[in-house]
Amino acid sequence: MGQLEVELKFAAADRAALEQRLRSLAAQPVGICSQADEYFAHPARDFAVTDEALRVRAEGARRVLTYKGPKAAAAVKIREEVEANFAADQEAALKRILLQLGFNSVAVVSKTRQSWALEYSGQQLKVEVDDVERLGSFVEIEVVTDAAGVAAAEAAILGLARELQLSRASRASYLALLLGQAGD
Repeated sequence: MGQLEVELKFAAADRAALEQRLRSLAAQPVGICSQADEYFAHPARDFAVTDEALRVRAEGARRVLTYKGPKAAAAVKIREEVEANFAADQEAALKRILLQLGFNSVAVVSKTRQSWALEYSGQQLKVEVDDVERLGSFVEIEVVTDAAGVAAAEAAILGLARELQLSRASRASYLALLLGQAGD
């Protein structure tokens, strides 16, 4: 298993207060971008059952094909993430290949993302403040690590969430929320 994405999502918070708390912790604003994530369904297995995801992300001129493995049982969302970058002018061909192989486009999740970076409890954390079309505002705290670093990443995420006064945590993906399948 390669890199693991360890994250937790929270319902909207008071943005001004959140930014003030982030700055007090020496978090650095990284930037604001628009993202459109198109999710695909596998032709022979139900990703909702296997808890996997395949998406194509468009962010400016950047394109990324991402596979997300099943979530591990934990207080935070832990899953394998494999990404491949490709050129924007190859997007149509990649999607055509997926469709020819029997994959189907399920939905597009569009959002504006403000990113922050900080070191907290010995971990390099990303805090993403997302305004998601048709869903509202969310805050994600994320660490990418290997299997040996999962416990420390989870502790850092939960600690930072407390310090940022975030509540109403969810392990559900934006896709699951959009499709009304937010059981977990």
